[in-house]
Amino acid sequence: MREIKQSRKLKTVRYDVRGPILEEAYRLEAEGHKILKLNIGNPAPFGFEAPEAILADMIHHLPEAQGYSDSRGIYSARTAVANYYQTHGLDTRVEDVFIGNGVSEMISMVLQALVDDGDEILVPAPDYPLWTGAVTLQGGKAVHYRCDESNGWNPDLEDIASRITPATRALVIINPNNPTGAVYSEATVKGLVDLAREHDLVLLSDEIYEKILFDDAVHHHTATFAGDDVLCLTFSGLSKAYRVCGYRSGWVMVSGPKHRARDFLEGLTLVANMRMCANVPAQHAIQTALGGYQSIEALIVPGGRFYEQAMLADKLLNDIPGVTSVRPRGALYCFPRLDPEVYRIEDDEAFVLGLLRDKKILVTHGSGFNWPEPDHFRLVTLPDVDVLTEAIGRIAEHLETLRT
Repeated sequence: MREIKQSRKLKTVRYDVRGPILEEAYRLEAEGHKILKLNIGNPAPFGFEAPEAILADMIHHLPEAQGYSDSRGIYSARTAVANYYQTHGLDTRVEDVFIGNGVSEMISMVLQALVDDGDEILVPAPDYPLWTGAVTLQGGKAVHYRCDESNGWNPDLEDIASRITPATRALVIINPNNPTGAVYSEATVKGLVDLAREHDLVLLSDEIYEKILFDDAVHHHTATFAGDDVLCLTFSGLSKAYRVCGYRSGWVMVSGPKHRARDFLEGLTLVANMRMCANVPAQHAIQTALGGYQSIEALIVPGGRFYEQAMLADKLLNDIPGVTSVRPRGALYCFPRLDPEVYRIEDDEAFVLGLLRDKKILVTHGSGFNWPEPDHFRLVTLPDVDVLTEAIGRIAEHLETLRT
């Protein structure tokens, strides 16, 4: 009988955040080992809970959330999102907002509606790997532009310009950035928009971490600079700032010359209709979240857990010989570099696998984020300071064995 194989479209798709190394972690757990998972930015396992008002409001609306909603989302949620962007100076209307099952679903839906076979999409390196995988699944080609570690991981505008071809369709921006923790400067965001304007590219701006900012970091919405002449799709949601990853509650907001994008928006509406609608109970959380007390603010200032853990992780990593880490200015991650002169690592996936087996710490290798050299890994900064200190201490011990 014929062997049943996976689609050939999946052969070049990777999602190592939940890849083979996680399977090895599960195997070790089945043997009785306790694994500290620092590979996924999921606040719930580390004691971060959703604001009580969000829980109460979602429960209150459960009786009226039993049927399908409008495929674009319930009116109150879309209005709340539109109002949110209006407070940031954008002329956003309810019809400009689509609600989805998290930003991940919205990324896939937008690319389904936008990308033809052979289209090139500019994606940062390092990136959140869903972007590369989703582009590939739609028949497009992810062209990775370099972010500059020596410049706070801001995108290298000259490198981007050098990669634009007649086949380039869109430019992906991840700001604040996963995996580096970078928050792009105003000049960088303006420069990215200018490139899109010059080359008639669509902007795809992933801003899910927009509220998680440290010290003097300021987040600049890409759409603010795109104006009326550059089509910009802004992705965000509740998962991180409101600690409700499992609710799968996100959105995309469309701005710019929508009259030139009628055919694309018709396609996006078609894709939205085909999946019926987003999870309706979680949509009722959006209005409460965006209009209520912003509890994230207590977590991102000195003394708050997000802040203190990020700063501690940065210090402890930089204290390890041969390790340097750019201080995160936002998000929930550090992306440290292992000096190739100190650590002769040729396969970063093998390095991460060795760390898992030796010290029972699960992180993600840098090439899993489409970084081209085997000299980085991503660490989630969600554990409390005691657990984080223990975890990075174990990483330091493992690295010492590699040095000696």
